[in-house]
Amino acid sequence: MSVYTPAEVVEETGFTLDTLRYYEKIGLLEPVERNSSGQRRFSEEHLSWLGMVRCLRDTGMPIAQMLRFAELSRAGDHTIPDRIKLLEEHEQHVQAQIDNLAARRGYIRNKISYYRSVL
Repeated sequence: MSVYTPAEVVEETGFTLDTLRYYEKIGLLEPVERNSSGQRRFSEEHLSWLGMVRCLRDTGMPIAQMLRFAELSRAGDHTIPDRIKLLEEHEQHVQAQIDNLAARRGYIRNKISYYRSVL
Protein backbone atom coordinates (compact mmCIF):
# COMPACT_ATOMS: atom_id res chain seq x y z
CA MET A 1 0.00 0.00 0.00
CA SER A 2 1.41 3.37 -1.03
CA VAL A 3 1.63 6.18 1.47
CA TYR A 4 2.07 9.85 0.75
CA THR A 5 3.54 12.69 2.76
CA PRO A 6 1.55 15.86 3.27
CA ALA A 7 3.83 17.65 0.79
CA GLU A 8 3.12 15.00 -1.85
CA VAL A 9 -0.62 15.31 -1.25
CA VAL A 10 -0.42 19.09 -1.52
CA GLU A 11 1.45 18.70 -4.82
CA GLU A 12 -0.98 16.09 -6.14
CA THR A 13 -4.26 17.74 -5.09
CA GLY A 14 -3.51 21.44 -5.02
CA PHE A 15 -5.01 21.73 -1.53
CA THR A 16 -2.97 23.56 1.09
CA LEU A 17 -1.82 21.84 4.28
CA ASP A 18 -4.23 24.01 6.22
CA THR A 19 -7.10 22.89 4.00
CA LEU A 20 -6.16 19.22 4.43
CA ARG A 21 -6.06 19.66 8.21
CA TYR A 22 -9.40 21.46 8.14
CA TYR A 23 -11.03 18.76 6.01
CA GLU A 24 -9.77 16.13 8.43
CA LYS A 25 -10.96 18.14 11.44
CA ILE A 26 -14.52 18.57 10.12
CA GLY A 27 -14.76 14.96 8.95
CA LEU A 28 -14.71 15.58 5.22
CA LEU A 29 -11.50 13.56 5.10
CA GLU A 30 -11.19 10.28 6.98
CA PRO A 31 -8.65 10.39 9.82
CA VAL A 32 -5.10 10.21 8.53
CA GLU A 33 -2.60 7.84 10.09
CA ARG A 34 0.64 9.23 11.40
CA ASN A 35 4.16 7.85 11.41
CA SER A 36 6.26 7.47 14.55
CA SER A 37 7.27 11.14 14.42
CA GLY A 38 3.64 12.25 14.17
CA GLN A 39 3.69 13.22 10.50
CA ARG A 40 0.55 12.44 8.54
CA ARG A 41 0.73 9.59 6.04
CA PHE A 42 -2.00 9.64 3.42
CA SER A 43 -3.21 6.57 1.55
CA GLU A 44 -4.33 5.98 -2.03
CA GLU A 45 -7.90 6.09 -0.73
CA HIS A 46 -7.29 9.55 0.71
CA LEU A 47 -5.93 10.76 -2.62
CA SER A 48 -8.86 9.29 -4.50
CA TRP A 49 -11.33 10.88 -2.11
CA LEU A 50 -9.55 14.23 -2.30
CA GLY A 51 -9.87 14.05 -6.10
CA MET A 52 -13.63 13.82 -5.67
CA VAL A 53 -13.61 16.63 -3.11
CA ARG A 54 -11.55 18.78 -5.50
CA CYS A 55 -14.11 18.23 -8.26
CA LEU A 56 -17.04 19.05 -6.00
CA ARG A 57 -15.34 22.12 -4.55
CA ASP A 58 -14.21 23.42 -7.94
CA THR A 59 -17.77 23.13 -9.21
CA GLY A 60 -19.18 25.10 -6.31
CA MET A 61 -20.62 22.47 -4.00
CA PRO A 62 -20.97 23.89 -0.48
CA ILE A 63 -19.04 22.16 2.30
CA ALA A 64 -22.29 21.13 4.00
CA GLN A 65 -23.29 19.17 0.90
CA MET A 66 -19.81 17.68 0.58
CA LEU A 67 -20.06 16.55 4.20
CA ARG A 68 -23.45 14.99 3.46
CA PHE A 69 -21.94 13.18 0.47
CA ALA A 70 -19.08 11.94 2.65
CA GLU A 71 -21.52 10.75 5.29
CA LEU A 72 -23.56 8.87 2.68
CA SER A 73 -20.45 7.35 1.11
CA ARG A 74 -19.24 6.04 4.44
CA ALA A 75 -22.65 4.62 5.35
CA GLY A 76 -22.49 1.95 2.67
CA ASP A 77 -23.98 0.92 -0.64
CA HIS A 78 -27.56 1.27 0.55
CA THR A 79 -27.04 5.06 0.28
CA ILE A 80 -26.19 4.98 -3.42
CA PRO A 81 -29.64 6.29 -4.46
CA ASP A 82 -29.19 9.24 -2.10
CA ARG A 83 -25.72 9.89 -3.46
CA ILE A 84 -27.05 9.81 -7.01
CA LYS A 85 -29.76 12.32 -6.08
CA LEU A 86 -27.25 14.64 -4.40
CA LEU A 87 -24.89 14.48 -7.40
CA GLU A 88 -27.73 14.96 -9.90
CA GLU A 89 -28.85 18.08 -8.04
CA HIS A 90 -25.28 19.35 -8.08
CA GLU A 91 -24.97 18.56 -11.77
CA GLN A 92 -28.02 20.74 -12.42
CA HIS A 93 -26.32 23.54 -10.51
CA VAL A 94 -23.15 23.07 -12.57
CA GLN A 95 -25.14 23.10 -15.81
CA ALA A 96 -26.79 26.36 -14.77
CA GLN A 97 -23.33 27.83 -14.17
CA ILE A 98 -22.18 26.65 -17.60
CA ASP A 99 -25.27 28.14 -19.26
CA ASN A 100 -24.70 31.43 -17.47
CA LEU A 101 -21.05 31.53 -18.49
CA ALA A 102 -21.94 30.71 -22.10
CA ALA A 103 -24.37 33.63 -22.15
CA ARG A 104 -21.73 35.94 -20.67
CA ARG A 105 -19.21 34.69 -23.20
CA GLY A 106 -21.63 35.51 -26.00
CA TYR A 107 -22.00 39.03 -24.64
CA ILE A 108 -18.22 39.44 -24.50
CA ARG A 109 -17.81 38.11 -28.04
CA ASN A 110 -20.42 40.59 -29.29
CA LYS A 111 -18.59 43.41 -27.56
CA ILE A 112 -15.29 42.33 -29.14
CA SER A 113 -16.96 42.18 -32.52
CA TYR A 114 -18.41 45.66 -32.02
CA TYR A 115 -15.04 47.13 -31.04
CA ARG A 116 -13.37 45.52 -34.05
CA SER A 117 -16.01 47.02 -36.31
CA VAL A 118 -15.24 50.55 -35.12
CA LEU A 119 -11.50 50.26 -35.70
